[in-house]
Amino acid sequence: MYYNDAFIRVRYEETDQMGVVYYGNYYTWFEVGRTEFFRSLGYTYAQLEEEGIILPVIESQCSYKDSAKYDDELSIRTTIKNLKGVRLEFQYEVIRKKDETILATGSTTHAFVNKNLKPVNFKRTNPKVWNMLSECMEKVGL
Repeated sequence: MYYNDAFIRVRYEETDQMGVVYYGNYYTWFEVGRTEFFRSLGYTYAQLEEEGIILPVIESQCSYKDSAKYDDELSIRTTIKNLKGVRLEFQYEVIRKKDETILATGSTTHAFVNKNLKPVNFKRTNPKVWNMLSECMEKVGL
């Protein structure tokens, strides 16, 4: 399975008084992960939007294993878990770089829709990108 690692450093503003990352920030990091995932394939969210396709989140989940803290360097490892019909599901691991500890795992499910929020058969409208995404479920990561 193909994966992409996006790297971030925890900023002070993302933490509470104890220096621990606020739980909602993990969803922002998931967004960073999937944006960089597309970029690693030579394709961007902006290109999707130029083609009239948007990918709203229709479901999300996160399990917290350990705390990320101020100034930790993190890797957001992103893979495609499922691609079917009008849905695309990403899976994430938030990993602390210094000790390779998995701090959180999660997923987001998205729908391929047009700007009127109507479902789009992306396989038909953009078979090249659909096939590229399908192949990601079979490839080995970088």
